[in-house]
Formats: sequence, structure tokens, C-alpha cells
Amino acid sequence: MTLGLFRAITRPLPHPVLLCGADGRVLAANPAARRCDDRLRPGASVFDLRPDDTPQLRQQLAVWLRSGSPVPGALVLKDADGRTRRFRCHGARATWWDGPQPAVQLHLVEAGASDQFVVLSQQVEALNREVAFRRATEVDRARLLAAEQAARARLQHLYDLTAALAGAITLAEVSRAVSEVAPAALGATAAELYLHSSRLVPPLQPEDNGLPVGAGGWTDLDRPSSSDGPLAREAADAVPVALSLEADGVHLGMLIVYGSLSATAPEHVTAVAQQIAQALRRAGLHEHEHRVAERLQLSLLPQLPQLPGLESATCYAPGSDLLSVGGDWYDVYDVDSDHIGLSIGDIAGHGLHEATVMAQITAALRNIVPRCGTDPAAVLDELNTFLSRYHPNRMATACYLVFDRRTRTLTYARAGHPPPLLIHSDGTSAYLDHATSPPLGPVRNVRYRQADTTVTETDTLLLYTDGLIERRREDLVIGMERLTEFAHTTSSLSITELCDRFLHHQPEAAFPDDRALLAARFPSPS
Repeated sequence: MTLGLFRAITRPLPHPVLLCGADGRVLAANPAARRCDDRLRPGASVFDLRPDDTPQLRQQLAVWLRSGSPVPGALVLKDADGRTRRFRCHGARATWWDGPQPAVQLHLVEAGASDQFVVLSQQVEALNREVAFRRATEVDRARLLAAEQAARARLQHLYDLTAALAGAITLAEVSRAVSEVAPAALGATAAELYLHSSRLVPPLQPEDNGLPVGAGGWTDLDRPSSSDGPLAREAADAVPVALSLEADGVHLGMLIVYGSLSATAPEHVTAVAQQIAQALRRAGLHEHEHRVAERLQLSLLPQLPQLPGLESATCYAPGSDLLSVGGDWYDVYDVDSDHIGLSIGDIAGHGLHEATVMAQITAALRNIVPRCGTDPAAVLDELNTFLSRYHPNRMATACYLVFDRRTRTLTYARAGHPPPLLIHSDGTSAYLDHATSPPLGPVRNVRYRQADTTVTETDTLLLYTDGLIERRREDLVIGMERLTEFAHTTSSLSITELCDRFLHHQPEAAFPDDRALLAARFPSPS
């Protein structure tokens, strides 16, 4: 009950009612008290109204302060004219009062009116019951409000965790969501995952590492030598609670929670653990499918021959946000004793069918190049005929180049493919952006153009697919400019180092597509 509610309840009462602090100062008084004695108002002290017997009044106040129910007593006051006025009263501690010091609630009736005192006693008893009822109602209301707010907070935390886990694709993302969001959902201070990597991501071969590359953020139970994890060290003083994580009948590991869970309902804890287990199961299947797709893609790419007068290196990386295989390829051909052929290309689309078409194209090229490999335009013409005939609804970009060992001339033709980058020893570079023609597939009877340039022994030729320069909502020209700027940092690198540096030249970027690279140098035979 508040002071305002006290005033509202006591205002219509015919007898004086005071609320006094332990120091005797009046905190509140109803109109009847002020009518009885105008000095009985907030701020006045009852000790000033009875200066000749202050110790007795202090003793009486102490008795009332110790009582939780009304206790009869007497109060003798002197009015402004010095006359003594005696009051019979009921006093008790105001348990509803939450001020800085305890307070006493006093109900007064002037002595000599015994019948009024009986009535006062009844009124005090009724008022006391009403105050107790209202106080209990307020306590219940406050308790229910606190419970409702706590339930809303738990549901919000659970929603936040559900949203975070729904958006988590990889094991690293699930682990991050658990460490950042799960503690609030469980009412804990920290949470950490201890998982069986071999159950999450079954190895493709016995010698495969059970811990997926880039998984991070959790402790591998199948590798006892792995670290105990940062959270375990930070929360070493907390008492951990282990929650089993199981999905689809597979025991995946444990969720270690630091901090008391006694205030959290068991069914809520179980629901959180089940959500995390399901998210881990999905992420594990994603990792497994991703690794299978990458292994399949790499198996479809050809093994390059070791040819005199050629240094080459290749790199391939799948798109970071895709599961299926793609249609990127590269290859090197021993055309004849004087010529070396190179090709790179990309089937439009992403999936198992595109990978199948890519494998057929690389096989077709190995049949086409021995017949007309010194004529890039003719190679693309035959490849276009092959794609139009056997895959009429498919489209591909490609670039074929042939290097003449005698003249050091590099002749090339492009079918809608990004231009190769020729990097000089000092880091300067230039795109081979001539001989542009439409992509393979949609248009038949295309007259493919070709161009040539001279290559020195120290030049490096970089062939790549558009995944290396393509970013969402960004012009390809920006990606190409970024590539030439990065070329300045690659001087004096070996060809393998150069290829790897270009593959990872933007480690923070989200790559929308696969990246395939072929780097080549043409040193003179010793």
C-alpha cells in the first residue's frame, strides 16, 4: 500500500488517524485529526505536543512498533491553550510502510466516549483486515507480475536461441550461437560444447581427420589432446552441469553449462538441449555433404601433365554458402612438340548435373585439342558444337590458349569468360581482354575471335573462374581492379605461392561461387 492509498482510505473516517515515524514525526494525518487539533499535520512531532512526558510516549511508541496487530494505549496531548486532552487509541506497526524508518499507525478517540472507543476498536479491526487484504493483493500482484516478466524473458531468450540456431549452417556457427545465446536461455553464465566429431561428420576415409576444417569453438571428444576450450578456463570456479545432446538416436556429446540451473524449469532445459542437438545434427550433415561435394568436385578435375617448358599450379575452393558441386574446370594439354594448350571454363549453374557436364566437356576437349589445338578459335567452335548437340539447354564460359615454345607467342580465344591476367615480374599486370565472343551453348555457328601476345620467361599467366572476382551487388569491374592491385604484392613468389595467395586474397569475403585457378609460367628449356 502506498501513502496515497492510506490517505484515501482514512479520509472518510470520523476519528483521527495518524501515521508517525519512529522519531515521533507525523508522516500523514486524515482530516479528522486536523479537525481535532490543527497541529496534527505532516511534519509535526507528537513529542512537541506532550513535552512533559516524552519518555513515556517514546516507550509507548516502541510497544506499538513491535506489534503487528493493533494494541490499545493512551495518548495525552496539550492543546494550544495548555489544556490537557486525553485520547484512547489503537496503535500498531504499519507493515506496509517501506520508508527509510519504521512507522506506527494510530487510531485516536477522545477519552470519556467509551461507546465511541468500542466502535473505534471495530473500525480499527476492519481497517486492519482491509489493509492486510490489500497488502496481500499487492504482494500477489507483484509476484504474478514478476513471474510473468520472468516467463516472457525466458521465452524471448528461447526465441533468440531458436532464431540463432535456425540461421546457423556450419558447426562453427552453431557453436557461436550456443556460446553467445544459450547461456541467457538457460539462465546460466556460460556454455560450451564437447562433441564427438566422428559422429557429427563421419570420415570419408579411415585416414581422414575427424575435426572439420574451420569447425572451431568446441572441444572434440574424439581427440583427447585437444584443448579444454576457453570457456572452461574462464568459468573454472563455477560448478558445471552436463546436459546430454542426442538427435536421431545418435549421442553427439555434451553441453557443459556454467552457473546454477536451479531456477530454470527442467522441461525448459530439456527443450534447449534438444534444439541445440538438432542444430548440431543439421550442421554435421551439412559439413559431411559439403566435404563429399568438394571431394567429388576435385576428383572430376584433371591431373595436369608435367611438360617441359611449363611450370603450373592449380587451386580450387568451393563456394562458402553452397553445398553442391559445380561446373568449374581447368586443364593443360601437350598439343605437340612446339605447343602447349591451356583451358579454363565454367558451366552455368551449380549442382550435380553441371558437374557431370563439366566432366564431359573436359573429356571432349582432350579429344578436340589433339586435332586442332593450335587454333583456339577452332577449339571453341568444336566445343560449342559439342555442347549445343549433347546439352542443348546448357551454357558455359570458356577460354582456350595455346603457347608456342619457338616464338613465345600466346594465342587465345574467349567465349564469355573473364579475361586471363598476365602478371609481369615487377608486379604490373594486364588483362588479355581481346578476342571476346559469346558463351558456349546458346548460339550456334559463332565465328570465334582470337588474339595473341608475347610472353617472357618471368611472366605469370593467371587463369580463373568468375568466383574469384564476383561478389554480390558488386560490379565485376571492381573485382578485376582488385585483382590487378593485388598482383603488385606477388612479385618474387613461387608459382604455387602465387596461386594460393590469389585464391585467398580476400579471406573475409563471402564467396558466392566456386573458385578455380590455373597459374602458368613458360621458362625456356635449359
